[in-house]
Amino acid sequence: MLDGRTAVVYGAGSVGAAVARAFAAEGATVFLSARTLSTVEQVAASIQTESMGGVHATSVDVLDERSVADHAERVLSTTGRIDVSFNAIGHDHFQGNRLVNLSPERFVEPLAQRLRAHFLIARQAAQSMVEQGSGVIMMITATPARLAIPLMASFAPACAAVEGLARTLAAELGPHGVRVVCLRSAGSPDSRGLQLAFQAQARELGKTPAQIQRSIEDEIMLRRMPSLAEVAQMAAVMASDRASAMTAAVVNLTCGSIAD
Repeated sequence: MLDGRTAVVYGAGSVGAAVARAFAAEGATVFLSARTLSTVEQVAASIQTESMGGVHATSVDVLDERSVADHAERVLSTTGRIDVSFNAIGHDHFQGNRLVNLSPERFVEPLAQRLRAHFLIARQAAQSMVEQGSGVIMMITATPARLAIPLMASFAPACAAVEGLARTLAAELGPHGVRVVCLRSAGSPDSRGLQLAFQAQARELGKTPAQIQRSIEDEIMLRRMPSLAEVAQMAAVMASDRASAMTAAVVNLTCGSIAD
């Protein structure tokens, strides 16, 4: 689906690594980046042994405007274009804490960092995509963007804000042939980030992480959450021409947590 495309994936954690693998398996040349180069290189090495597309590993500070711009310039100097930009960078939102117990700094700073990263990455990608007249900017959020869930700290408003950013970008970039799509997941149990969130919530509620997971899954139509592979496969579809009519869309990957 992505033969000949250049895809930039920000974040080498669970979601970013899975999406990079899916993009490469579909034939894309993937530029995988994160702040810690050694982590990115490990993921890139594993992708090289199993995928058809090429992969490059780079260190990028997504909160630094110059670092994001320099990285985009390196990608363009190598392939001449950026067809897909996927942001999977995570930030610590101190989940497991009640809002009334948070300081203003612990509430605002992670939210501001997430929005800054999404803005810098999307703006940089948009500049080259508008010039070439095509491209897909992709983001990922989670069910707290829509559902009222306790102990989310600033994660819920951050997810909602990212989805709002995606819609505004889609309205501005659509006339230039650029699509903006957000994936909304219920969280993947096989990701380290979700397991850490379960642990934080369990400490606050006096339960085990397994009990937290089970209580969530019991409220989901499919009685489970999406795997990383399922999220990554949908990311590849949304990045391809098979989804060419979709923009300003939030793709529901919540296994029925949310009914659209």
